[in-house]
Amino acid sequence: MTQPDSVDLSSLRAGGGREGQPRVLVLANQKGGVGKTTTAINLGTALAAVGERVLVVDLDPQGNASTGLGVDRTSRPVSAYDVLVGEASIEEALIDTAVPGLSLVASSMDLLGAELELADFDHRSHRLSDALAAFTSSDAGRAFSYVLVDCPPSLNLLTINAMVAADAILVPLQCEFFALEGLSQLLRTVERVKTSLNPDLEIQGIVLTMFDKRNNLSDQVAADVRDYMGDKVYRTVIPRNVRISEAPSFGKPALVYDYKCAGSKAYMRLASELIQRERTIRQAAA
Repeated sequence: MTQPDSVDLSSLRAGGGREGQPRVLVLANQKGGVGKTTTAINLGTALAAVGERVLVVDLDPQGNASTGLGVDRTSRPVSAYDVLVGEASIEEALIDTAVPGLSLVASSMDLLGAELELADFDHRSHRLSDALAAFTSSDAGRAFSYVLVDCPPSLNLLTINAMVAADAILVPLQCEFFALEGLSQLLRTVERVKTSLNPDLEIQGIVLTMFDKRNNLSDQVAADVRDYMGDKVYRTVIPRNVRISEAPSFGKPALVYDYKCAGSKAYMRLASELIQRERTIRQAAA
């Protein structure tokens, strides 16, 4: 894949977060339409473009991440649902996408009923965590650098499963009026999960999406979020971009559909910044 202009990709490859294991990052926000799936697809593609091995786990019953990566519903014999209910392993559910280095555990409509079914399971909040632990400790799993989990736009048992499995949460945040209100709700949920289920959970970063430089409100929201969350907010912002919106209808990430567009360049910068941030996190933990 040809790299976008004006993005320094030298010396980026960093590997996973834990020794020999991939870093599990969950993309979560209970609000819909904030760019979670778009970020999962294009950040995953950007990371793969610089040589990382990336797995996207699509936990949203709508399955937009799966479709956006070119995997239609007839090509998903084993899905995330099968993994959650224990009928398949992550490795058995893996699908190679058209993007070299980027694999997928696809969604299915069965996830719509997963919350009711999981209510009868022991450790129902740990189903994804257990499956990923088995995978990331295997030879196949250790080949990956990152696992990106795309969550549904709600704080249900699927999202809780993702948070329990996560090393950290990446929060796409739309530059609009109610952004901070939604962020506050998400942070309270993260604290509850951290207290009761996953003490190591943290906010890895906040990505400002759908930024419109012609709109003063976007500037004001960005400033407010940076005042509120400080260094947790990525410097890179994702602009509103027609090509990003068009790409899923062709079953392609924006970086494959049009690598020169402003949105693709922004996701490459985000990938660079994320890898640098992950490197800093690892060095601090060493």
